[in-house]
Amino acid sequence: MDIRVVDVRKDFDRYPALRGVSLDIRSGELIALLGPSGSGKTTLLRLIAGLEHPTSGMVFFGDEDASQKSVQERNVGFVFQSYALFKHLTVADNIAFGLKVRPRDKRPPGAAIRKRASELLDLVQLSGLEKRFPAQLSGGQRQRVALARALAIEPRVLLLDEPFGALDAKVRRELRQWLRELHDKTGHTTVFVTHDQEEALELADRVVVMSQGLIEQVGTPDEIYDSPNSPFVFSFIGEASELPVSVAGGQILFEGHPVGLSPARAGDGAARLFLRPNSVDLAGDRPDALRGTVASVRRSGGWRRINLLVGEAKHLVEIEVPADACHDLPDKIAFLPRYWQLFPAS
Repeated sequence: MDIRVVDVRKDFDRYPALRGVSLDIRSGELIALLGPSGSGKTTLLRLIAGLEHPTSGMVFFGDEDASQKSVQERNVGFVFQSYALFKHLTVADNIAFGLKVRPRDKRPPGAAIRKRASELLDLVQLSGLEKRFPAQLSGGQRQRVALARALAIEPRVLLLDEPFGALDAKVRRELRQWLRELHDKTGHTTVFVTHDQEEALELADRVVVMSQGLIEQVGTPDEIYDSPNSPFVFSFIGEASELPVSVAGGQILFEGHPVGLSPARAGDGAARLFLRPNSVDLAGDRPDALRGTVASVRRSGGWRRINLLVGEAKHLVEIEVPADACHDLPDKIAFLPRYWQLFPAS
């Protein structure tokens, strides 16, 4: 099921939660809506679901205008962060709930409902737990039940709002891999909301980065991480440091001194240099390197994170080096970024 969001605006008490958002979602695609709190990602998901209706603009399911249709009319499956399971119902009855409450003329026979619940228990790897109650399950198991319940109605679209937000880090990683495999098996058009960059990059076919009610960038995980189109996207996706620089005569200057980096198609003037901690090389005695005074060092797995105070203004820059490469750290370190981007000064 293709979904088109066309110039949608959503106001809450005159506050614009979405400000003219347009998005095309392809059938069978797994899309992540990623952004900080207040970016509009959950509002967009709820508009697609039919839990909210746009102040202006339209939402299409295929060629059908679904803008004013209800959740039931759109036939979407929705999975909440809080699971929203019925505590007094067994696992099997929770999964079957959406089928049992259908109008009589659309309700499958009891045997067909039980068969569907059993098939979904197998699909979400919970066979044998059908008679348990939610309180007898782990958080990860409850989320699988919630997902099975959403799938039971054979939705045209599957929507997930921070589906792993209430789980610990280890369970989140396991369920991310499981959800990706499940999506590949079922082929549902799936949209999920997250504020976790790693989760979005690992799971999604495409990532929609949002900020302040607008879409900043849409692209594959590689495109979003390797070619961010704005300072916000560079800073929000992964880790980043920033230095104020200038461009003159085809050179990048930091505090008036040339840096060994060549700008591509950058006009002269003030600019912002963004770099990532894990894409930095130590530069030894190179005269055109950036230099910083070591402020702190901390261990991170097989690496060490070094905070440097760079330049006269003591800009904080973080770099990452192999743990065994800095047993005897000097007070000052010279470095150059391997991967970096320039943006105009704001």
